[in-house]
Amino acid sequence: MRVRVLGTAAGGGVPQWNCACPGCSGARAHPGWRRRHASLAVQAAEGRWYLVNATPDLGEQVEDCPELHPGPEPRRTPLAGVILTDAELDHTLGIARLREADGIEIVATAPVRHALLTGLHLGEVLTPYARLDWRPLDPGDRPLAEDSPLAVGAVPVSAKRPRYAAGLDAPDEDAPDDDAPDDDAPDEDAWVVALRLTDRTSGRSLLYAPALAAWPDAFQRAAESADHVIVDGTFWSDDEPLTSGFGSRTATAMGHLPIDGPGGTARRLAALEARTLYTHLNNTNPLNDPAAPQHTVLRELGVEVAADGMVIDL
Repeated sequence: MRVRVLGTAAGGGVPQWNCACPGCSGARAHPGWRRRHASLAVQAAEGRWYLVNATPDLGEQVEDCPELHPGPEPRRTPLAGVILTDAELDHTLGIARLREADGIEIVATAPVRHALLTGLHLGEVLTPYARLDWRPLDPGDRPLAEDSPLAVGAVPVSAKRPRYAAGLDAPDEDAPDDDAPDDDAPDEDAWVVALRLTDRTSGRSLLYAPALAAWPDAFQRAAESADHVIVDGTFWSDDEPLTSGFGSRTATAMGHLPIDGPGGTARRLAALEARTLYTHLNNTNPLNDPAAPQHTVLRELGVEVAADGMVIDL
């Protein structure tokens, strides 16, 4: 099973269109610093791939990944669907860019499906263009197809809703249309999940958590059993949003465990036997500068920063 890293940035990308912070200015001056929104492409079978999250950069990410290019027939595509870790805009807006397909397969937890259909009205907007085929995502490791070596499971990590879904009611169990969600507990931790991607042939696995507001026991167990762990590296320190001048809350209050500090994730990752990497870097994160001393800190711990375009074979 092959995994391609399509992007490693948090919301807005690096550079962010309306920002002149050191990270964004540096990325404008040095194109090699640029990062697209965090996403993966995962091979489910020969010629069959899934996106993990559908970002606003989806079209450009597909063009930069040869395995996702269409052909040889004019409208044949290896892109089979999208697996979602949450319902945040930066991870779902790209679904609209798939409207040229006959159908869009979306693998998501019940709360995420509820948010997209009720909060964003995704069914109403897209079904005039393409059929939406919903598949459940739950803790059990399920193959994406009977003949696929790829199995996918969810590890719930947070009940944090996206802002647009803050006031959503529970779904109506008597809703008449086929697109209506069937979950009656949208506040469960499955609003945000880590994905466990397992190659059923080799038994090797990758744990992907681009948003991590807490480190529950279930996540620790999943990390200990994985061969690769890619996690939320939005902010270096808990006070980074405050000291950068662009926020009024700490990283933890925004739903992202910091990398460094007493409650940071770096030393947790260093204790794992897996290959460990960070993704989802905010534009204020000093790690966007390849010469930043924070890279030395991570290297000494044996932790890496994922790069756009890197390939991981399981």
